[in-house]
Amino acid sequence: MFPGRPRTRPGGRSPIFAGVNQPESATRCGHVALAGRPNVGKSSLLNALVGQRLAIVSPKAQATRLPVVGLRTDPGIQYVFHDLPGLLDPESLMQERMRALAVEGARGADLILHLHPAPEAPAPDFGALAGLSRPPRAPVLTVYTKVDLVPPDARGTVASQDAVCVSMADPATTDRLLARIATLLPEGPFQYDPEDLAAQPLRFFAVEYLREAAFELLGEELPYSFTAEIDEFREAEEPVLIRATLYVEKKSQKGIVIGEGGRTVKELGRRARLRLEELMDRRVYLETWVKVLPHWRRNPSALARFGFPIRDFNP
Repeated sequence: MFPGRPRTRPGGRSPIFAGVNQPESATRCGHVALAGRPNVGKSSLLNALVGQRLAIVSPKAQATRLPVVGLRTDPGIQYVFHDLPGLLDPESLMQERMRALAVEGARGADLILHLHPAPEAPAPDFGALAGLSRPPRAPVLTVYTKVDLVPPDARGTVASQDAVCVSMADPATTDRLLARIATLLPEGPFQYDPEDLAAQPLRFFAVEYLREAAFELLGEELPYSFTAEIDEFREAEEPVLIRATLYVEKKSQKGIVIGEGGRTVKELGRRARLRLEELMDRRVYLETWVKVLPHWRRNPSALARFGFPIRDFNP
């Protein structure tokens, strides 16, 4: 869950151990889990903390399926943020694995940010929400999101010594959160190149941005049956060549994704391509096909193929 070696910045240079020549006492570095129920603003907060539109954001719940690891390096401190899937009540095998990844991510972190909407304060006990059989080893800091939806005269009752309030509309609130996090991270060398923005390869983000486009363009339920797989990724070419297969669960869904005259799938690819070009600062050629993979969300081998690990998990 928390890789022991750094990876390259998307589109960037080969990885190095940036902290290898730095004494441990000179720097701080730690893994910070962004955890909570679905749709509480975890991905929006990750993007704000990293300073890059990295994770996909949607008003629809459960957009995050696999953890997204974003990096921020300031003088003397490196933050490794893990945007985790929401702690939901599972209704499918895929959702069971999403929840397991979220709980596992929280248990492996150096600090847990328990995100909860300010209008719904107080936040529940994190251990109970995550169904933990024992307290997490990391400290838990409650972060109230969407504080701009709380009337100014009522915000004092939400904030406390043990909680931080943030609003994506007010960068000063995320700056205060970063300052608080910095005091709670352990001393140690940097684990990633200071220029890195993410711990996952570009292939991962190509899938994520295709899924984001599906959330934007398709109906209420179809994005949950949609996923993508990268068949070819040639980063050395100009433009970068990416070929991807888009999967749905039913034949009728395939027609919707393609759209009349192929308009929908073309627009879906265009939006994902623009996001990738923004991230990589390079031109991208993205080619897509649509296929049916029946009931893939309930198929263990299909889930493993799409990045959901098969292993026993004990909370």
